Amino acid sequence: MPLDNLPKVPFGAVYFRKSNPPKEDWERDYGIASEDGLNVFRHWFMWSAIERRPGYYEWDEFDRQLDLAEKNGIKTIIAEMSQTTPDWAYRKFAHARQMRADGSYLPVIMHPSCATGGGAHNGGGTGSLTLNCPEVREAAGNFITALATRYKGHPALLGYDIWNEVNYSPDVDYSEYTKAAFRDWLKAKYGDLETLSRAWYRYSYAEWDDIEPPHDVSPYPENLDWLAFKRENFYDQMQWRIDTIRAVDQDCLIAAHGIGGGIQNMAAGGSDDWLAASKVELYGLTWVPSRRGFKPWQNFFGPDLTRAAARGKKWWHAERPGGPLWMQPQVLGHDKEDGRVMEPEDLRLLTMTSFAAGASGVMNLRYRPLLDGPLFGAFGSYGMDGSRTPRSDMASAIAKWSNADAQKNLFAATPVQGDIGILVIPEAQAWDYLLNHKHMPNTYREAMWGAYRGFFDNGIQADWVHIEDIGSYKTLYAPYPISMTTQTAQAIAEWVKTGGVLVSEATPGYFGDRGKVGTVQPHNGLDAVFGVKEDEVEFMPDLGDRISFTFNGKTIRGGGFLQSYTLDDATERGRFADGRLAIAEHSFGSGRTLLVGTHPGIGYFQKSEAASRTYFAQVLDWTGVKQRITLSDNRLQARLHEAGDRKVLWVLNPLREAVEVSVNVNGRSAQFGRSYWGTASGSSTVTVPPRDVVIVEV
Repeated sequence: MPLDNLPKVPFGAVYFRKSNPPKEDWERDYGIASEDGLNVFRHWFMWSAIERRPGYYEWDEFDRQLDLAEKNGIKTIIAEMSQTTPDWAYRKFAHARQMRADGSYLPVIMHPSCATGGGAHNGGGTGSLTLNCPEVREAAGNFITALATRYKGHPALLGYDIWNEVNYSPDVDYSEYTKAAFRDWLKAKYGDLETLSRAWYRYSYAEWDDIEPPHDVSPYPENLDWLAFKRENFYDQMQWRIDTIRAVDQDCLIAAHGIGGGIQNMAAGGSDDWLAASKVELYGLTWVPSRRGFKPWQNFFGPDLTRAAARGKKWWHAERPGGPLWMQPQVLGHDKEDGRVMEPEDLRLLTMTSFAAGASGVMNLRYRPLLDGPLFGAFGSYGMDGSRTPRSDMASAIAKWSNADAQKNLFAATPVQGDIGILVIPEAQAWDYLLNHKHMPNTYREAMWGAYRGFFDNGIQADWVHIEDIGSYKTLYAPYPISMTTQTAQAIAEWVKTGGVLVSEATPGYFGDRGKVGTVQPHNGLDAVFGVKEDEVEFMPDLGDRISFTFNGKTIRGGGFLQSYTLDDATERGRFADGRLAIAEHSFGSGRTLLVGTHPGIGYFQKSEAASRTYFAQVLDWTGVKQRITLSDNRLQARLHEAGDRKVLWVLNPLREAVEVSVNVNGRSAQFGRSYWGTASGSSTVTVPPRDVVIVEV
């Protein structure tokens, strides 16, 4: 099995991206990396850098990477970069250039992540040419086949990463080849033009060629179909790359990594971590705090999402920074300590956070920084000249520690299921993208992130749960369920009926199949599930911060939309400030529901008030779930891992001061056993050093 060839704990870095690092340093760098405990390198094998002329492949520098890896006991992941377009191909296949809605083409630019030609401006991970053109697919397939053939069976080869940072640009593709593929997709879905015309409310199509992809981001059925087609089309291309490699090499590992984008970029940019992970044997993520923020919840969010998407498979932090990031637009306005300058202690905290979330390995985003381009000096834990630094010393210490025999039992344990699941409904994200794109485009992500933060800041482990996976959870929170297909609504109803406990924010399933509003709300039979009917509704997210309601005697800030109710057979639990009914609880079959008529997740994300934080703890209490791990100080984070009867506790301190904290497990004072990192013994109290972790059996 390909996974059998993984190191015990994969720990390494991205090394060669032509033309960095300088070739005169390679042998020395490999030797240092091996001495420092690194066991995996990933390199970018760029079509634009290898096939320099049609049919002429220049492999020498890439051969050298695998040969040095073999010599130094380092495994190699080949990042298959067929989306980097050779300049000759851009000319030869000019008719197949990816096109934006305004008719402009994606140019071939210098790739900022390697200072090498072949990049696509705002092309996401799909390049400047469309694979819907048979000629382009043939040419790219020839490159991939030649690549897999050349390195098949090499002793240093571990496998291939076949999609770097899984995503595509929302702006593409309007080329004639993709339009033709879209029409074929529509034929398969609708069968005939009359059926399509009725579904799209367009009644003057005479020929299939009359159909154009929508050029505007708007809430209509045609836009939903365009989003669904693009997702299927680009992921079919991902599968094609896998199949092309597998036709040559059946034994290598197939991996890919995303950007932890399933909450903010699944609909618009195709960051469907669940779908991507389903296609590979090892999935991962790029997570760069200097771009995303260095707050504890942010450092856990990406890994938690990736663990959920992996659905029990091994996953890793495929790109974790080990150095600073200069002069990039995402960092402007951030404090120096907000990930802009990565200190050794930051590297330790970030690595241990990923391990606590369940990562099976960690790769540094750069072994050493680029010397060219806008990302000069960025991300590397080693110096600009490849010399050791305090950051690389920290990485080396963790690499050696994690792969030592003494940690074998530690990494055999995996994270326990969370106290509650946060429900991810893809069609809700898609519809909000279309509905809110021109108004308040952050509404969905603020609701989802706000709920995650609300639980997180109470020390409650909340897992991300895709609608397809609800059968594995007994308790769910739905932060922004504004759109549901009939199938989704029925699945939720059946899940509650058979014993599920659901807390839902406002307007559940308000928009149904093809985005159509239901005349009875809640829609699609959900009125019976929640035991209420809609009284009034207000779609004014720009005024959402004025919404407040009472729950368990406390005033809580809402956000987003407002929906008030009349009771059928539910029970009142709270009202809005103006007296309208805001919250109702209900029993349905063997399960229970709590419906909250606004979006407190948005309120907490925007204001982070203490009362709103308390709301999430009270919601968990209402479900009857008892928090598995509690700390006396929720500025720290704890995660529990299990392997059989063994339990391992990770307690992380993100602060710049040591903190003493008491730990309860399942309502009882924790009794500490063997320590893997840091010191803890006997009693339930432990002192965690600043930006550090204590790992101990309990």
